[in-house]
Amino acid sequence: MTKVIGTEAELREYVKPPLRLIAEKGIDHIDAESRRFIELSPFFLLATAADDGTCDVSPRGDPAGSVLILDDRTLAFADRIGNRRLDSFINMLQRPHVGLLFMVPGSGDTVRVNGSARIVAEAPYLERMAMKGVTPQLAVEVRVEELFLHCARAFVRSSLWDVKTWPGRGEVPSAGKIARSQSGVKVPASVIDAALNLAARRNQY
Repeated sequence: MTKVIGTEAELREYVKPPLRLIAEKGIDHIDAESRRFIELSPFFLLATAADDGTCDVSPRGDPAGSVLILDDRTLAFADRIGNRRLDSFINMLQRPHVGLLFMVPGSGDTVRVNGSARIVAEAPYLERMAMKGVTPQLAVEVRVEELFLHCARAFVRSSLWDVKTWPGRGEVPSAGKIARSQSGVKVPASVIDAALNLAARRNQY
């Protein structure tokens, strides 16, 4: 019979406590090498939560160097054009605590940042975030509360960067097929794919 774990004590019956070095590895600032890693990262995941406890994880991508390190406790990233649902932003307004996971292509290591976020407009650095001649209207500043390195085990187990393990052409359902499956619309998946691909190329910024 399945046993549901309800307390940390029960959980520790299955997972031993971490070594002290691991348990206390988080720091409250951006060190020099973590800064280099973040500046080389073209992609990160942004985790937020709403007042009702529901969570959201959003992918964020820009050329490497687009995340600005404002000081050793603060980083900022631009708001780019999207679907206008504002899931992450509305969550931030309710609960400013966020988590970020920075990735660098080919590297199994990641840098994790937990902190407090605020949405800003008319910031003096927004022009530095311009892409293809478009300056963002909004940015997010994150005050670092905890930063640490996450080891490469997940990448090793998944062989994420090993091209030989990637699915073959046509095996992964396209965005059009997924959208059609989720919504039940009768529009051909190829039409949806064409529209999404066009929007992705033309409406990046």
